[in-house]
Amino acid sequence: MHRFLAPLLALLAALLTATAPPAHAQDPVGDAAEALRERPVYVHPDVRGQMSVSRANALAARIKDEGRPVFVAVLPSGPGTAARDVLPNLRSRTGIAGVYAVRLGDGFGAAADSRVLSGRAVDNLRRAAIGAHPGDATDQLVTFADDAAEQADGSAPSGWRDSTGIGGFGAVTVGVVLLLIVGAVLFIRQRRRLRDAERAGLELARLRTVVDEDITAYGEEMTRIAFDPAGPAADDAMREDYQKALDAYEKAKSRMDAAGAPGDVRGVTEALEEGRFALTTLEARRTGAALPERRPPCFFDPRHGPSTADVEWTPPGAAPRTVPACTADANLLAAGEEPMTRTVDTARGPQPYWNAGPAYAPWAGGYFGGGLLPGLLVGTMLGQVMYAPGGWAAADGTGEGGYEGGDHTGADFDPGDFDGGFGGGDFGGGGGFGDGGFGGF
Repeated sequence: MHRFLAPLLALLAALLTATAPPAHAQDPVGDAAEALRERPVYVHPDVRGQMSVSRANALAARIKDEGRPVFVAVLPSGPGTAARDVLPNLRSRTGIAGVYAVRLGDGFGAAADSRVLSGRAVDNLRRAAIGAHPGDATDQLVTFADDAAEQADGSAPSGWRDSTGIGGFGAVTVGVVLLLIVGAVLFIRQRRRLRDAERAGLELARLRTVVDEDITAYGEEMTRIAFDPAGPAADDAMREDYQKALDAYEKAKSRMDAAGAPGDVRGVTEALEEGRFALTTLEARRTGAALPERRPPCFFDPRHGPSTADVEWTPPGAAPRTVPACTADANLLAAGEEPMTRTVDTARGPQPYWNAGPAYAPWAGGYFGGGLLPGLLVGTMLGQVMYAPGGWAAADGTGEGGYEGGDHTGADFDPGDFDGGFGGGDFGGGGGFGDGGFGGF
């Protein structure tokens, strides 16, 4: 089906292209809106030096492959593109609910309909992109778009998938076009299901490597303690703690063996967190120390065990926040040194787990719980998941009614539900927007 579907879709797309109205050189936002209804990335002719054709095409292909309503525009600054108006005007004139990212002059901005990606998620993604590429608005734009395409809700606009123009080609009957549309929709839905299943399998494989390391480290910790329940120094309380630790170890291994999806990993790390607290309590009883307070694990690496203090920490490109830390990491931070951070392998090389992508959300959620994570991860890549639609801390975009991502709305949308901000440079005309938001247009 794919062999004959692709050329037919290309033919129909050519029909629309051939009959499309000419661009308006003095209306860059209008030009972008017209183009974005047909493809996810638009680079204005006057600023093609800011993003090469090959890079724009590669980004467009990635967005299309994700099948999410993410729109990217590179525009010249000038009288027709006032900074504070460009995002809402582009959304209004494109007329499709989605995530919008713009490079305007030397600045980068983004906004989204709340049902597609919450304002907090947009801000988290934007800050993470700026922190990853300070001073480079194009790299910020690409990083944001890549990450948003993984997290946005809804579907790609129908205009990206097929074209239904038939004028001038009498041989192409309405019935053929309708059959083609139905076939295209069915094909794309099946392709998306297969792609989602493949992605889930790859994410689970990456998580399995990390969790297996956690389980191994936990087993080594139990061996190091070398507790003998039948020994003369053992009492009932110690034996109970040790049994809890053993049960947690077996539970973690069995849950990981049975895991069939990335979300199943959360139950594994929940068991490991429970077991480490039991081991810490057992050690306190054996040494006569005060029993530990039930606290979350060390933020920098949960393998360090329960935290002992709350410390201030500032991730690159984000605001300071208070995180739980083990004694060793708290001492390192107090001495002005870097903590012993857990890193994982990614396509960009080893990264701290909070910048390794949304696949690690279940892993972290089991250790820290959904209620604690959002505050710890604001401004990091993983923080976006906490506020994305359907995420643990989604505060908006989850109610009934409203437009879904990819819906054609025209100008009929609530600007208060289209939220975002600017950063990474001045947006010309209106001055620098820093980290300001776009609420309340």
